[in-house]
Amino acid sequence: MKRSDSPALPAYVRDSIAPSVRAALTEDVADGDITAGLIPADRQARATLITREPCVLCGRPWAEEVFRQLGGHVSLNWQADDGDALAADQVICELEGNARELLTGERNAMNFLQTLSGVATLARDYADAVAGKQITILDTRKTLPGLRAAQKYAVLTGGCHNHRIGLFDAFLIKENHISACGGISAAITRARELAPGKPLIVEVETLEELDEAIAAGPDQIMLDNFDDASRQAAYERAPAHIALELSGNISLDMLRVMPAQPRPVLVSSGALTKHVQAVDLSLRVMA
Repeated sequence: MKRSDSPALPAYVRDSIAPSVRAALTEDVADGDITAGLIPADRQARATLITREPCVLCGRPWAEEVFRQLGGHVSLNWQADDGDALAADQVICELEGNARELLTGERNAMNFLQTLSGVATLARDYADAVAGKQITILDTRKTLPGLRAAQKYAVLTGGCHNHRIGLFDAFLIKENHISACGGISAAITRARELAPGKPLIVEVETLEELDEAIAAGPDQIMLDNFDDASRQAAYERAPAHIALELSGNISLDMLRVMPAQPRPVLVSSGALTKHVQAVDLSLRVMA
């Protein structure tokens, strides 16, 4: 089943692809693929890549970059786009070109595809679980080192949304920041002075902290491990212009049974990128 569009590549994602692939090839190929060296340099080959299980495809730009950096002598004929929902045993791509490059690049290309497709597949499950409930699912910074941008793109591909990208693009004032700053009000005041144009999110753990945060006027308040009663109270107290974010052990199963919310809310989940299980892919070469 095809999705209407795959997400456009944000600039920070596009700029990260070549360095990520270069790092992957450096650790894998180093000063040469000695096994591929057994094959005559001018040998040509064809291959078919399939998925062995249902998934949402993600990672085409990274796979293409792998073969570009290896010399550009392998062509990829894609049978599916990023964002497409695929059935088990469905063909993803047909490859043709220099046999050495094809074999050197196959595992690197598949590593990106299987990991990012795993994230996109889980994100699609989360997005489907909250359809029609006034809930927006966000990822977190709990990503694989070196693959932040790629995993954030995979979350978008699956139909969920990105939280902040890193420590530079938004304030997220949490318990330890609050303690070190001398309180919620002091932390928010200092943040507004330091970078008034940056989004400002503050975490609260009690309704008393919620009231203090509301008075200080952040853009978004994260309700950390609020129970149902406290959550309902927060919905009533917080003005509509302050976004509310639910956080803390909110599982996919919980989201499936969570009723429609009385106001738009955000739910952040580290599981989208932290608990990723790679999709089972298979590539068969035909010399």
